Amino acid sequence: MTKIYSFLLFLAFVYSANAQNNIVIKGTVVDINSQLPLELATVYFTAVKDSTIIEYATTDKNGNFIINTKKYDKPVFLKVNYTGYQTYFEEQKALTESKDFGKLYLLENANVLNEVVIKSEAPPITIKKDTLEFNAGSYKVRPDANVETLLKQLPGFDVDNTGKITVNGREVNQVLVNGKAFFDKDGAIAIKNLPADIIKKVQVSDFKTKKEELAKQESTSDYSSINITIDEKKNKGYFGKVLGGYGSDERYESSLMMNFFKNKQKISVLASANNINSTGFAMDEVFDNMGGGRNAKGGSQGASSGGKGITQSTLAGINYSDDWTKDLEFMSSYNFTNAVTKNESKSNQLSFLPTGNILTEADSKTRNENTGNKVNFELEYKINPTMQIVFAPKLNLSESNSNSTSSTSSENENGDALNESTGTSHTESSNTNFANSINFNKTFKKQSRNLSVVFNNNNTKSDSNGINISETIFYQDNKPNDERNQNAKNTSKSDAYSLDLEYTEPVTDSLRLRFGTDFDWQSSMNDQKTFNFDDASQEYSDLNLSLTNYTTSKQNSITPKVGITWQKSKFTLNVNSRTSIVEFDNHSFYLNQATDLNKRYMLPYGTAQLRYKFNRSKNLTFKYDYSNALPSATQLMPVADLNNPLNSVIGNPNLNPIEKSTAGIDFKNFDFRTRSGYSLFLKGDYYNNDVVSTSIYDDSGKRNTTYVNISGTYSASIGGNWNQQVKKDAHTLRYGLRLSGNYNFDKGFTNAVLYYAKSVVVTPSVYASYDYGEVLSIAPSYSLSYNETRYENYSRDATSNVIHRINMQTTSYWPANLIFGNDFGYTYNSNISDDFKKDFFLWNTSLSYGFLDKKLYAKVKVYDVLNQNQSATRTISPTSIRDEENTVLKRYVMFSLAYKIGNFAESKKGGRRQRGS
Repeated sequence: MTKIYSFLLFLAFVYSANAQNNIVIKGTVVDINSQLPLELATVYFTAVKDSTIIEYATTDKNGNFIINTKKYDKPVFLKVNYTGYQTYFEEQKALTESKDFGKLYLLENANVLNEVVIKSEAPPITIKKDTLEFNAGSYKVRPDANVETLLKQLPGFDVDNTGKITVNGREVNQVLVNGKAFFDKDGAIAIKNLPADIIKKVQVSDFKTKKEELAKQESTSDYSSINITIDEKKNKGYFGKVLGGYGSDERYESSLMMNFFKNKQKISVLASANNINSTGFAMDEVFDNMGGGRNAKGGSQGASSGGKGITQSTLAGINYSDDWTKDLEFMSSYNFTNAVTKNESKSNQLSFLPTGNILTEADSKTRNENTGNKVNFELEYKINPTMQIVFAPKLNLSESNSNSTSSTSSENENGDALNESTGTSHTESSNTNFANSINFNKTFKKQSRNLSVVFNNNNTKSDSNGINISETIFYQDNKPNDERNQNAKNTSKSDAYSLDLEYTEPVTDSLRLRFGTDFDWQSSMNDQKTFNFDDASQEYSDLNLSLTNYTTSKQNSITPKVGITWQKSKFTLNVNSRTSIVEFDNHSFYLNQATDLNKRYMLPYGTAQLRYKFNRSKNLTFKYDYSNALPSATQLMPVADLNNPLNSVIGNPNLNPIEKSTAGIDFKNFDFRTRSGYSLFLKGDYYNNDVVSTSIYDDSGKRNTTYVNISGTYSASIGGNWNQQVKKDAHTLRYGLRLSGNYNFDKGFTNAVLYYAKSVVVTPSVYASYDYGEVLSIAPSYSLSYNETRYENYSRDATSNVIHRINMQTTSYWPANLIFGNDFGYTYNSNISDDFKKDFFLWNTSLSYGFLDKKLYAKVKVYDVLNQNQSATRTISPTSIRDEENTVLKRYVMFSLAYKIGNFAESKKGGRRQRGS
């Protein structure tokens, strides 16, 4: 008990000490002539020494502002900015105590004598309702820097080594340019390729769906959205970059990007071709399209960027956007892609049984080619001040062909052979998809009253034609071998339509009621025909009825719904409830027998979200969600699928809908003055009647699989992040910690015996970056991933695995015109089987020199300097452990030239002087 009291006393002391360090600054901003208050004026403090922003706020409708901050014992400027008024300045020796500044008077620019030139200072930060706006000109970057470099300078922003952006602890999932998507909404192309010196403002707001945006509803998302606006003076002209490179082992890369701006009109063209596993579009200033290290995705900094195989890809695209009239906005894009991937893989898999284990070794060699044509349009029309409509059709045409050879062999734990299989296959397929979204919104004279109508359709047609030649040998039970030489032809169609009607009625200024109905219509068809090879005719003409099936499925539903929103200055509460009345009809014609399965459901749904805002950058969110999901037609239909000689699958018509309950809490806090912040989250999922597959193995290792409902499975995740930024003169240091943990409790049946699997994954990581002016950048990081699974009613009790990843990125911009970059990574996989190498180094290096005022860069790069790269992974599941290795890129040298093109009609030579070489 004494220890508890001591701990509580310590917490009280810490809280008291922290509270004594806090001060409150307040005041009122008014027009000097009219004496009227000015709403949404920006009030901020900057350090006298280097103009660093210390804290900021905006005024309310009465002109009042309140700033809660910590003591600051150095000279500061108090500044007040309001559009159309002169900027107010006042110097303070320090901020060491709470203070009321009383009334602060602003003078309109128009009231100043004509002969006096007025130059209002643009505030570094402005708050406009729910949008945080940064003035790009207030933050210094290198003259040749891109938008990503600019974002890293903005307070509260963090861009990690994988390109993920967070603002005040919230992840960004949409980046727009002048309010429109730049090829893709994730913004990867924009932040890597747009030059920072053409940017005027960076605006941050909560991410909204198109429906929320049109209805001016508050966001229900946990993500943020960024809009980058281009300086009007530089919004007429063009800029771009062209790159070409060739290297050892016939490696090559080429990229082209051109952007044309003319006021509201924007046209962008991009193209890329390479055989170094860069399937998207990237123009990193140090490594261009080279993968691994800083260009890796998903955070595996030491791992190969290529994943499975080596890909030769070609990409071309064009993006067009314009405001045709003040009420009509248009955006479109077209993308062509072609990718050929070659891979050789081997794997060892240990499958758990109640009375023993099965070890399966497999090898395969594949070649896959995919070609795609994708067209997107978005037309937004403002019919009148109260009505808007948005059309967003998409068309995607794709073709693929694949070739593979494979072999597998299985044995039991005594080393007795169970089966082995060899096969070759060739498949060609085509896919056509058309999707469309229509959003209509009508607002009314009464504030917050609106009518929303959303229509969506998604139509897909696929055809495939494949040849399969295989032989499976069974060594137990005198089971006959399975030999196949077959031609499989498959046609499938799916059509989905939905209509969402919703009306919002404000009850009071803070309480709104929503009610409406969702209508959904879905249908699908699958026609599979398989023909055996006929030796007599030397053709695939013998219809195999056991591998021929025709199925259809229809799902129609009506879902009435109701919801409320209670919004106050500090919190927002959203509660929604709906009930879906579903007709689910399925039909199959198999082995000359028709099977019909018709189901009727009434499924409830409910969500609740509470957001509490302590202040501008500290908030708490609680979410609860209850949902139901129907089993798929494949899981329900009692029709056998015999396509895999080692696994026969049949559905279960007695499956119940899956019930899922999810609860989560999320807390974020960012201290603007100290440039530090942290976030914490906790989330849990509980399943009732979850659908899982269950298998019974015979003595030859062949499975017979069906589906059953399992209740009582659940998962939980917890995590947090803390980061700090310290700036002094030319030195900038950022460092942080991340921790994530997951717990899963799974159940299922193997050989009719109930098993339990309890898995724990813990992943701590530490990261840092140091910048010395424009000369040097260093970014080390370390992460550990611990995975342990414990089993019950298996012959194996537990298994675990530990992966260590270390990465170091360095970039030097000294001497002038020279860029020297290195990415060094080390990965160690502790428990992977002895057939695979446990660790490897991946070191990439790049050296480039700029000519012609840094418009032309000559570069030499080396990928995998030590020639150690590999792709060996271990996957632990509730029923198996799988080790797998795939083909990866190995060492190559690349020589390349890159040329920057740019011309803006009203931009002065050199632009604003920014920090940098």
